[in-house]
Amino acid sequence: MPMLALIAAAPALLAAPPAPAREPSAAPVPADWSLAAAQGSAPGAAPPEAAGEAAPPDREIVVEGEYGPPKQDPMIGVNEESYRISQAVDRAVVEPVAHAYRDNLPGPLRDGLGNVVRNLGEPSNALNFLLQGKVGKAFETLGRLAINSTLGLGGLIDIAAKPGIGLPYRRNGFANTLGYYGVGPGAYLYLPVTGATTVRDLFGSTLDQALLPLAVGRPFNRPAYAAGYFVINGLDQRLAFDEELAMIAASDDPYTLRRETYLARRAREIAALKGAPVADEEEEEAAEPGADAGPSAAPLPPHSRLRLPERVQLTAPAARVEGR
Repeated sequence: MPMLALIAAAPALLAAPPAPAREPSAAPVPADWSLAAAQGSAPGAAPPEAAGEAAPPDREIVVEGEYGPPKQDPMIGVNEESYRISQAVDRAVVEPVAHAYRDNLPGPLRDGLGNVVRNLGEPSNALNFLLQGKVGKAFETLGRLAINSTLGLGGLIDIAAKPGIGLPYRRNGFANTLGYYGVGPGAYLYLPVTGATTVRDLFGSTLDQALLPLAVGRPFNRPAYAAGYFVINGLDQRLAFDEELAMIAASDDPYTLRRETYLARRAREIAALKGAPVADEEEEEAAEPGADAGPSAAPLPPHSRLRLPERVQLTAPAARVEGR
């Protein structure tokens, strides 16, 4: 009879052999990399901070700026080309003619022609003083117009400005009225014939020149009047700003300096109408024709400065490297 043998074994003998014991591993080393920490670990550098000390505050590099054309000069590419062409024409034609007009025409006759042009602008001056609520100056301007148109032989002689009467010439216009009531200058423009201007000033000067032809008619609506007025007024204006234009032409960036000078002057004139000074002293200095300036006096063009679309923050945290 077969015999069955039951072999009983202890559980420990049936189990898998135990794994060899391991030594406890070292704790992980926390490492927060930073440029400062890496430099500190170089040979000869100061030892890293002891564990448990507070980390110093983050060090930040913040770069702010704008990109694209200046806000006041969105058509800068077209304006710069127009300025370049206009300056070439000025050097070749306008400047020699203006200097010949100044040097060869007798002074009294040249002053008389200028007085006639200014006298023709007095109706616009008076109307705009009235629109600005400056009633006293409006009546003074009308008095100048009446005196110079009669006693001054149609404006040839500025009798009203002489001692005893004392009514000075005050230039005004629709562009000033718009600025007086808060209309901004709009985009800066440099036009081949008009020169430096803005959208507001171009619109206002167009109304100034159209006042007499529309309100009075003949002879102010004839081409001969318009041509004579344009030539004499243009030559007088060219001579009035001759020194300033020479200073601008000698600067490092004539286009930018011409723009900033024009905008600063117009801001000062509008502020004077409101009785408020111009806040930015740099604009006043830039607008002064006699201010000391040379090739290095022109400001850096705003469109050549570093301009980024938004705030960019580059942070290098002063982290620590700890270990045993």
